[in-house]
Amino acid sequence: MGTVKLAAVAIVSIVGTIAGAFAAAANTVPLPRPSPLRAGAPAPLRAPPAPPLATSADTQRSPLDRVNATLSSIQTLVGDFVQIGPDGRRSEGQFFVQKPGKVRFEYNPPSPIDVVADGQTVVVRDRVLGTQNPFPLSQTPLRLLLSNRVDLSKDAHLVSVSADDSLITVVIEENQVLIGTHRLKMMFGAKDYQLRQWVVTDPQGFSTSVSIYNLDSTKKLDPDLFKITYERNLQ
Repeated sequence: MGTVKLAAVAIVSIVGTIAGAFAAAANTVPLPRPSPLRAGAPAPLRAPPAPPLATSADTQRSPLDRVNATLSSIQTLVGDFVQIGPDGRRSEGQFFVQKPGKVRFEYNPPSPIDVVADGQTVVVRDRVLGTQNPFPLSQTPLRLLLSNRVDLSKDAHLVSVSADDSLITVVIEENQVLIGTHRLKMMFGAKDYQLRQWVVTDPQGFSTSVSIYNLDSTKKLDPDLFKITYERNLQ
């Protein structure tokens, strides 16, 4: 379990891989080889190759500034997600965001996993086992998207920004002392600057993608969605 916890600390950032890691551990799934897709599994959406924007700092920051402004404007958000793990395994569910600092990802059965952040702590919960693993929100890149004011170039190590007619792709890196550097690729609509998909790649080269859709930023959310119960037995 120690190894699983270390992996989770790195990937709880954008949720997709951490929940996949815990689900895989619970089902004793062997560690997959990098990048293969299960036969018949839908391939994750990938941004088509595009040359980087002009090297001028002002030109390069222009789409990023718009992305930052769009992310900062969101206060609540509800939607559906599809996750594709490094072994091609597909998971689905719903997510809920309440700024600042609160998010909930509910995975549909057979996955028993929920991921909840209450503004200070992120926990990965197993509904079947009645267990949960907590991590400080401030030590995960989730803080980048859940803060009231988002500035990806200032608050993270910005690797690149590129664009084409359909997508703006932003790549950042997060370095964790114990488990190395994780790369996060985020893809935004070129016209509305809304987040469409992210891909997390761990130090071993394993990637997990999460696509989001059916987004609604008008719903009023129940505060209990983000409540973390620190009881030993959650069942």
